Amino acid sequence: MKKRATTNNVFLDLGFGAEEAANLKLRSMLMVELEQYIRDKRLTQKRAAERLGVTQPRISDLMRGKIALFSVDTLITMLTHAGLKIDVRVRRPTA
Repeated sequence: MKKRATTNNVFLDLGFGAEEAANLKLRSMLMVELEQYIRDKRLTQKRAAERLGVTQPRISDLMRGKIALFSVDTLITMLTHAGLKIDVRVRRPTA
């Protein structure tokens, strides 16, 4: 079996284009933080929805990992409603 080179982005490794892979990686990271917040606080989906400013079905989608249903903006808004701080870093590629 031939070994493939891997990156630090599983979506890139799966063959997504660079821009889409970066967006998917960011959205997945934000979704993980929200899911962890909900689990740490032991919130029901209904209570999480109230706290995060969305509907219960949206929380169900989040918990089931339906990444295609969430934009970066929506996830940041939900994190802000949770009282969590978001820190964005941009790095230049190394030569």
